Amino acid sequence: MAIEWEDLRKQARQLENDIDLKLISFSKFGTSYSNHRDGLSDSSPLLSNDHMFETMVVELEELLARLSRINDKMVDYTHNLGMNSGSAALLHTMQRHREILQDYSNEFRKTKSNIQQYRQREDLMGGVRRDMDGYRGNRKSDLYLKENEHLRNSERLVDEQISIAMSTKENLQSQRSTFTQISKKMQEMSNRFPVINNLMSRINIRKKRDSLILGAVISCCVIFILWWVLR
Repeated sequence: MAIEWEDLRKQARQLENDIDLKLISFSKFGTSYSNHRDGLSDSSPLLSNDHMFETMVVELEELLARLSRINDKMVDYTHNLGMNSGSAALLHTMQRHREILQDYSNEFRKTKSNIQQYRQREDLMGGVRRDMDGYRGNRKSDLYLKENEHLRNSERLVDEQISIAMSTKENLQSQRSTFTQISKKMQEMSNRFPVINNLMSRINIRKKRDSLILGAVISCCVIFILWWVLR
């Protein structure tokens, strides 16, 4: 019977040591997990952390379950032993192992709950970020569409102005051609009808003479007025 008790205690201590190391790693993982999620947005490392979290949870739950079964066997052992001089020490040892199991279970649940809260918060924030990214993406698309429409309108206005300029150029060229033809015809008529040419020359000479006479008369009038005013 003593050998069985010592074997149970040995298994309990071994499991407690394993659980203690696992809980330390689990606690460190929880701290690094929250920091990693707060600092990064890449999904690949986060998925790797999630897988590691699930793996550590399964391992710790299995170790705690094994330790709980060992504690149950220790309880059965003390019940079968009955009350004697050594039962008080066994009960104290058994109670100590049960307290250790309870402490480990509480610490495991607390760390697990904290990490799950981090995960839920990150999932919520991730959804908000995705919505915001989608909104910004739609906003950028709208801006690009408006800018593209503005460019198309500008190109259309430029094309219209170019068309107007080309039409004006064609009209000016047509008018120039018309005036050139008229000038040529007038020159041909002058060469063909010398009388008309002489008549036009006389008309021009008379116009120049009339202009000179009119200028002389006006000059005389001005001089006379100035003399009358200043005398």
